[in-house]
Amino acid sequence: MKRQLGFTVTELMVVTCIVAILMGIGVPSYRYITNSYRMSSEVNGLLGDLMYARAEALKEGQWVTVCASNDGATCSGNANWASGWIVFSNPANGANPANAGAILRMQPAFTGATPDTFVADSGSSAVTYNREGFATTQAGFPNTTIKLHDSSANAAWTRCLWITPQGTIMTESIATNPSGTCS
Repeated sequence: MKRQLGFTVTELMVVTCIVAILMGIGVPSYRYITNSYRMSSEVNGLLGDLMYARAEALKEGQWVTVCASNDGATCSGNANWASGWIVFSNPANGANPANAGAILRMQPAFTGATPDTFVADSGSSAVTYNREGFATTQAGFPNTTIKLHDSSANAAWTRCLWITPQGTIMTESIATNPSGTCS
């Protein structure tokens, strides 16, 4: 009896074809899932910090502001939230934190070769909650939508954060768009 120590060419070709088919099916699905999860994570980061700011404003009975920040210490004044943001206690309702101790949370800028865009539709660079939990921006009390687009501009991955004057916050996508503002 002769003992076989390896694979035949036919067996190797069959296994190679099966692996190629599985990779052809799996890689695009993996890309979709990773992009979808990344986009959801980025929008949920700001959602969580806005909810935290509202809760702190209610708890402390004073204004708390969330603003876009390039350096993690001061508000940048631009509506590009992808550059990062800070949450700070704002008893004087000022444009920037009074001191470094007033900063409650800090989110650094999004990273990546081609970072995502995260811009408010009204040009809002800050949201301030008062002691009753109501939200206001530089433009007053309008509904504000902050839209997150990935670098490929694929609408399937677009996420929106909708902030109402009452202080409620919702995340939306193109598929679930009750306010009609996410596009």
